[in-house]
Amino acid sequence: MTRVGLIGYGGISRTVLRHLFAASEGRAEVVGILCKPGRQAAVQKAAGRTVSVVECLEDLLALLPSIVAECAGHTAVREFGETVLQSGTDLMVISIGALADAELYDHLKAAAVQSGRQILLPAGAIGAVDALAAARFSGLTQVRYRSRKPPVAWRDTPAESACDLDQLQEATVFYHGTAREAALRFPKNANVAATVALAGLGFDQTEVELCADPNAARNTHEIEVQSQAGNFQIVLEGLPSPENPKTSALTAFSVTRGLANLAATLAI
Repeated sequence: MTRVGLIGYGGISRTVLRHLFAASEGRAEVVGILCKPGRQAAVQKAAGRTVSVVECLEDLLALLPSIVAECAGHTAVREFGETVLQSGTDLMVISIGALADAELYDHLKAAAVQSGRQILLPAGAIGAVDALAAARFSGLTQVRYRSRKPPVAWRDTPAESACDLDQLQEATVFYHGTAREAALRFPKNANVAATVALAGLGFDQTEVELCADPNAARNTHEIEVQSQAGNFQIVLEGLPSPENPKTSALTAFSVTRGLANLAATLAI
């Protein structure tokens, strides 16, 4: 049985909790959830009696999870990631944009090497990550990522200072630059940019374009790749998560799939 610990109890964690046991054919289960201080009773009531809800990382690790999945944002990666790895536990990072911080990235990799553990990165809201990562070995010449979301998805981000989100009449590009800058400036919106960067040319060579579109009902992700193994383009129109419009609904199911695969007889 693969024992899973979760950091955070938002929409992604709730989806994993609901679907993981069945998705893994009974071979993986959530054994613990780390919640914010003061939230233990409420989260325990919501999560049910079959999972332990704790308020400190040490208590989560005491449950002996095979892997801990971070589902709580960039701050959680910085606060807990290194300790999880140093404890001898694999770490799944959902807030992949946090790895645009070069110092944090280096610390986590060093901790993983020293403990002999892995850092796992789910595809999240996009497809074709396997093709991109494979093409990297042939030689990549260009990787471009474009994100188009409705204005509501960009509220409380630097996009508000680049354009008037309430008055937009047409699709408006408000950012064009590197994946590193995008991930650091838009931590709740640009995890896909970070995923594309890590699978391909890296944070500083991956081109990113972010767009607010008042006519968009979905979160659209577009990846263009040129490589020595061939060129390809993927466009994915994902429905926003009903709990968080900044996140695509597919993300939570990608995390569930990644965790289920750890226990699967046949993994794909």
